[in-house]
Amino acid sequence: MVAKVMSQDDAYYTLGAEIHDTKAPAGPIEQKWPKRQFEAKLVNPANRRKLTVIIVGTGLAGGAAAATLGEAGYHVLNFCYQDSPRRAHSIAAQGGINAAKNYRNDNDSVQRLFYDTVKGGDYRARETNVYRLASVSANIIDQCVAQGVPFAREYGGLLDTRSFGGVQVQRTFYARGQTGQQLLIGAYQALERQINAGTVHMYTRHEMLELIVVGGRARGIVTRNMVTGAIETYLADVVVLGTGGYGNVFFLSTNAMGTNVTASWRAHRKGAYFANPCYTQIHPTCIPVHGETQSKLTLMSESLRNDGRIWVPKNPDDCTKDPRQIKEADRDYYLERIYPAFGNLVPRDIASRQAKNMCDAGRGVGPLVTETALDGTTQQRRRGVYLDFSEAIARLGKKGVEDKYGNLFDMYAQITGENPYETPMRIYPAVHYTMGGVWVDYDLETSIPGLYVIGEANFSDHGANRLGASALMQGLADGYFVLPNTINDYLASGPFEKVDDAPEVAEALAAVKTRTDKLLTIQGTRSVDSFHKELGSIMWEYCGMERTEEGLKIAIGKIRALREEFWSNVRVTGKNEDFNQALERAGRVADFLELGELMCIDALHRRESCGGHFRHESQTEDGEALRHDDEYAYVAAWEFTGDGSKPVLHKEPLVYDFIELKQRSYK
Repeated sequence: MVAKVMSQDDAYYTLGAEIHDTKAPAGPIEQKWPKRQFEAKLVNPANRRKLTVIIVGTGLAGGAAAATLGEAGYHVLNFCYQDSPRRAHSIAAQGGINAAKNYRNDNDSVQRLFYDTVKGGDYRARETNVYRLASVSANIIDQCVAQGVPFAREYGGLLDTRSFGGVQVQRTFYARGQTGQQLLIGAYQALERQINAGTVHMYTRHEMLELIVVGGRARGIVTRNMVTGAIETYLADVVVLGTGGYGNVFFLSTNAMGTNVTASWRAHRKGAYFANPCYTQIHPTCIPVHGETQSKLTLMSESLRNDGRIWVPKNPDDCTKDPRQIKEADRDYYLERIYPAFGNLVPRDIASRQAKNMCDAGRGVGPLVTETALDGTTQQRRRGVYLDFSEAIARLGKKGVEDKYGNLFDMYAQITGENPYETPMRIYPAVHYTMGGVWVDYDLETSIPGLYVIGEANFSDHGANRLGASALMQGLADGYFVLPNTINDYLASGPFEKVDDAPEVAEALAAVKTRTDKLLTIQGTRSVDSFHKELGSIMWEYCGMERTEEGLKIAIGKIRALREEFWSNVRVTGKNEDFNQALERAGRVADFLELGELMCIDALHRRESCGGHFRHESQTEDGEALRHDDEYAYVAAWEFTGDGSKPVLHKEPLVYDFIELKQRSYK
């Protein structure tokens, strides 16, 4: 094995106190969640309508939470920057949602889902939270069926399931290739019911730009009306963020164009710890980059790996040939060869790295892409591998494949102009999900009392790599079942004093106006998108699929210089008192420029490989991720200390009492 790097360079951060109290009860793991539910204080139904909850976000986590808390009788203010809650990014999820219902009678269980999730996250997830997620997973399916979500069914009427990466059972429930859309519609109709009942007040086209903290507690937000430009304050007794992940820091990702980190980052700057920011998921099944002017990448569902086989030519000279002309004996089905136990359904981080390895070895397919090395030299490589359905079509027939994946095949054909029924798809890894996020305890409360973070916006359940079909599971678990049971404990300490006249409210409002005015008055020569694209290039090159100490230090320097130029040379056209998308993007990119530096610092300090975080200096002899549990078995929770000051690293030790800590193997 490669020797681990023992040197320590704390030039970029300082160490703070360790975190030990996460509010998880003592006792057997299967009893922790029921015990916490029982011990949490309750709020009298008559008192709930006196309490106001702000929820930012209307995806599966935010929408489910708003609907559930509204149904419980709380006064809910729900915000989103889209023109409808139905346009939340959750709608883009394709493949399915996990649940331990064992419909296939293949020995699935809550314990197995728990184990698979911790192992899939490379033993860098908090054990207690993952077990809770697994234990409520079956309830999610029942809830969604009751809402009318049209899950696929077998001939006998039972819900159908399929496999996803990193597991050897079929626990993924699905609605063709549009599971996220169907689940979001279910949550949306529950939300709309509460809007009609008057318990939820919906604010669309409102973007959160600041968190209001009064007396050490989260008490409200500052928003910008994206249509009129009006900057407004909204106050409440508690604030919940369900605002998704930060993958768009890379510019090119599978995320919706508007996805951003601003809500989470504003909370971080006000005192909320940000955990494991370097844990980024690279999804192996995406349509490759096809041009310099491209602004978004497209995901092809992991479910395609159930029947599609991934391969590259054995001979680099065959890489330019029509794949249909390459004989079977000349194809390398490399995942099946390297990982015979899991084959094409290895976890995403492993499948992504192996695709990169094949292309690095000169056996990639597709057009040549020019790349720049650390020393400034350039080289050309083909960045693509084949996802082939010819065997599945021969086995199931074209109609059988179309019934399972038809909308995904149509999408691929529309984007690439190629017919995937006749020619293998070309795929390559791309930024998809972020496992890092705002640090939360067992109750999903942050280091700021009264601020809760749910869904992808928090860090809590996936460790260093998320298993496919677990994002929808976590979002709905947090929104429908976890948060409504834990937030009561905080709200029961009310009623809370009025803070309308608190100076912190006026200060937060003034800070947003000052920041907005500054962005509009710089009047430099570079567009917002040019800065975002350059930042994305830095992040992908140095903090993407493979990281090195040298590269990360280069990246930090480049990001600092780019951020300095941004605040002196960005050009934001238009005015605030209007619909101004350039202004919206400028604020988001400004936050990405700060987040990008912290991501690189986090990746630099973690001198091990785990899941999606792959340090070149820490790998086994056969190129697998090599963890160092004696040094890095902890959550890295970062505290903001001011502009220009080093962040403070707080370590939350990860203790595994119910799962054996060992190196992953999918062979």
